[in-house]
Amino acid sequence: MADTSAGKLSLPALTAVVVGSMVGAGIFNLPGRFATATGPFGAIIAWSIAGTGMYMLARVFQSLAEKRPDIDAGIFAYAKAGFGDYMGFLSAFGYWLGSCLGNVFYWVLIGSTLGRFFPEIFGDGSTATAIIVSLVGIWAFHFMILRGIEQATVINTIVTIAKMVPLIVAILAFVFFFNYAQFSENFFGGVNMPEKTLLAQVRDTMLITVFVFLGIEGASVYSRYAKKRSDVGTATILGFVAVTGLMVAVTMLPYATAPRAAIAGVTNPSLAGALELVVGHWGAVFISIGVLVSVLGAYLAWSLICAEVLFAAARSQDMPKLFAAQNGNRVPANALWLTNIVVSLFVVSTYWSRDAFNFMLDMTSVTSLLPYLLVAGYGVLLARSGVGYEATPRERGRDQIVAWIAVVYTLFMFVAAGLKYVLLVAVLFVPGTILLYFWARREQKARVFTRAELLIFGITVVAAAVGTYGLLTGTITP
Repeated sequence: MADTSAGKLSLPALTAVVVGSMVGAGIFNLPGRFATATGPFGAIIAWSIAGTGMYMLARVFQSLAEKRPDIDAGIFAYAKAGFGDYMGFLSAFGYWLGSCLGNVFYWVLIGSTLGRFFPEIFGDGSTATAIIVSLVGIWAFHFMILRGIEQATVINTIVTIAKMVPLIVAILAFVFFFNYAQFSENFFGGVNMPEKTLLAQVRDTMLITVFVFLGIEGASVYSRYAKKRSDVGTATILGFVAVTGLMVAVTMLPYATAPRAAIAGVTNPSLAGALELVVGHWGAVFISIGVLVSVLGAYLAWSLICAEVLFAAARSQDMPKLFAAQNGNRVPANALWLTNIVVSLFVVSTYWSRDAFNFMLDMTSVTSLLPYLLVAGYGVLLARSGVGYEATPRERGRDQIVAWIAVVYTLFMFVAAGLKYVLLVAVLFVPGTILLYFWARREQKARVFTRAELLIFGITVVAAAVGTYGLLTGTITP
């Protein structure tokens, strides 16, 4: 009999997937994004909210992995189990689309990082040259991944270790140059910064916290590759704890080394600029190299996740069966092709964006919120039903409270994001439904919508119409 553990991922490898997915572009932009919005006091509140909310979400992923080990298709499968076929599709499509937008952001960041040294060629990452370089990179990674998942995950593990070095060096430098007087001056806002309420300061940091936590579900996406099902939940918590510590340090320590206005004024990636303020130009060069390594590693991890989500959704008949095909290396080739075609189109579109860097970051965050909300909602339903809790009935109350906190947190994130991004997400969801969901339902000769699902689709169409009108009239600008 064949060894069923062959080609499976161990706990360290799964944890590396989580860390590799989370430690990407976002962490290198925390100093500038936070300094623009708030001082240390507001940052402490923001990280308390984000850390608590995401920890609860991580706990939901852990409990679902334990209580429903039969669901191994990843994040969207929980939405389908709890809320039906169409919500399962929206979760899968939203997560896949958010992952694609995140990959676009990575290439914009690579371009803007190179633009620090070659400003006339790469600019802010959306020049014609930057777009051409991005397209070459996208398809180079595409053909490498086609050679095999296991090879790509090994590369991801190596890159995950390598990209920690510049982050740790930066943190040590900030600690060495820590100035308590400077930290105190910045604590409640600093000087030469616009006045904002504390609520507005915290709200303005929320989308970046969502972005940097994306990838927390990486082990769940790859649950079918795990050697032990219990490793999925453990890897999620281990990755969360390790990365949260890094992100809080990268955010808070620069406030003790330079005025908040100076940190807010550096170019992206802002960690490079923040370190340059402390140690000189070599710090910017060092971090920029780290950014390129980190982003390429994170891009590899997210390319795998994109294809895996589309493939798993097709296997469970939530996407057209065309995307359930694998090549001889067990790579979901058709899913990978569609993913990289979409990523390429979005990369080209950045040429016309007013601020491609922050727009892609925020769109990625908002698009990923619906899958998180549905996972948290399913956590509530499962704990209330008692399914999977036959041997541990005392855990039901605890898990239900945890899941409710995760629900409230994700709803708060939608409010913090603002109506603009919700409408733009709806603009993308409607054609996705028409092209992919209708196609899948026709293949199965199944009813397209229940009454409740038709109502949800109707609301989405109205929101998409408002968003499209806003884009055409200029009231909404990308």
